[in-house]
Amino acid sequence: MLQNNIELDLKTKLIESGTTQTEVAEKVGVSLAYVNRITKGREQIVNKTFVKMMDELGYDVELTYIKQEEGKQAESNRGVLINNYHH
Repeated sequence: MLQNNIELDLKTKLIESGTTQTEVAEKVGVSLAYVNRITKGREQIVNKTFVKMMDELGYDVELTYIKQEEGKQAESNRGVLINNYHH
């Protein structure tokens, strides 16, 4: 099971950073409509099949957000840290 509410997390981080949906869409190279669909929960960010497979293996999936150092630019090949833990 996915432990995070990704849509709410994204909305919260946008507000905390003072960034608009338009700004983040432009920075990551996607449309504003796509970002809006994500924040409204209409677009699946995490693959449901992956989550189901991890669930079958006895794992929950929990995303961890780590604030980057100030002034550090995003890299196009940056990975996502996912913490998995067993029940």
